[in-house]
Amino acid sequence: MTTNYQQFKKKLLKDKKIKKAYDELGTEFSLIETVIEKRLEKGLSQQKLAQMIGTKQSAISRFEASGYNPTIAFLQKIAFAMGLNVKISLIEK
Repeated sequence: MTTNYQQFKKKLLKDKKIKKAYDELGTEFSLIETVIEKRLEKGLSQQKLAQMIGTKQSAISRFEASGYNPTIAFLQKIAFAMGLNVKISLIEK
């Protein structure tokens, strides 16, 4: 399933407007992309992940559609449910 996602992303990024928006929101998109990839790798639906962390499927959907600015606590719940850790770092440009 990851291959299909990567192919879809590659196709979308050929559009200059989409590529520009993606680059401007790179960190946010990268985080969302990682969560989606990990969720799919683990065979979890949005509904199942939501149940695992005690929220609604719509919250996962909003996050994955970049319509929701998550808290670190929300990200930690998602990570924990998938057996992952959250690591945040600041690096020089």
